[in-house]
Amino acid sequence: MRPEEKKKVLFLCTHNSARSQMAEGLLRAIYGNRYEAYSAGIEATTVNPHAVTVMKEIGIDVSNQRSKAFQEFQDTVFDLAVTVCDRAKAACPICSTNPELPTRLPRARGVIHKSFEDPAAAVGSEEERLRVFRRVRDEIKDWILQTFEE
Repeated sequence: MRPEEKKKVLFLCTHNSARSQMAEGLLRAIYGNRYEAYSAGIEATTVNPHAVTVMKEIGIDVSNQRSKAFQEFQDTVFDLAVTVCDRAKAACPICSTNPELPTRLPRARGVIHKSFEDPAAAVGSEEERLRVFRRVRDEIKDWILQTFEE
């Protein structure tokens, strides 16, 4: 499949630090031959080091990804936008592909909402926090396998 035939998917989250970053890396690694994966947040921060660690454990390097605000994609039309947390769903509405609408927001032909627990909110020891990141990573991976399988 040529790059121009790949479907563009945007994962949206609150800070684009963990869930959306892991989803971007997972989709790219699993179905990168069919999809172009992107991620953004309501506001950009930094990629959570725990997300980098747990992704590396399964052979996916997201250390070169960066946190981005959704406004960076205001001129891009995605085939699908996926909000991976309730706050992103409420705070970052996705515009339709209607050319009459303003383009300050990302546009998508389709939108899916699938909320995952925020692993960055985990408390406890380092190992306990990593355990939460691993669980959320695995939940996102399973969801991607089921949702994007053709």
